[in-house]
Amino acid sequence: QVQLVESGGGLVQAGGSLRLSCAASGLPFSSYAMGWFRQAPGKEREFVAAISGSGGLTYYADSVKFRFTISRDNAKNTVYLQMNSLKPEDTAVYYCAADAAQRIRIGRHFYDYWGQGTQVTVSS
Repeated sequence: QVQLVESGGGLVQAGGSLRLSCAASGLPFSSYAMGWFRQAPGKEREFVAAISGSGGLTYYADSVKFRFTISRDNAKNTVYLQMNSLKPEDTAVYYCAADAAQRIRIGRHFYDYWGQGTQVTVSS
């Protein structure tokens, strides 16, 4: 049974930082590209960042480029999202997801498994 468990969300002031983690089990982790998505109230779930199975390739949404960094530790079956210079508009539930294709894809319909999400709230 595949499980993705996010952690690290919370309340932070604008300009602050948070580091999200997503621990995976039940799948050959290094064979999966991993992505982070987010969903704000009343909005569609949107792509944030993705990383290839090897960790050698990354891709970011324009809205988070140069502020967020995605990384992975295949020995720990964990993917991370370091979020710096947070803005109130980053407030959302953040989800990690696994894509069986090792290359990066940004459409959420490509992702096979999803975590339950972790809330990030940025106050102004």
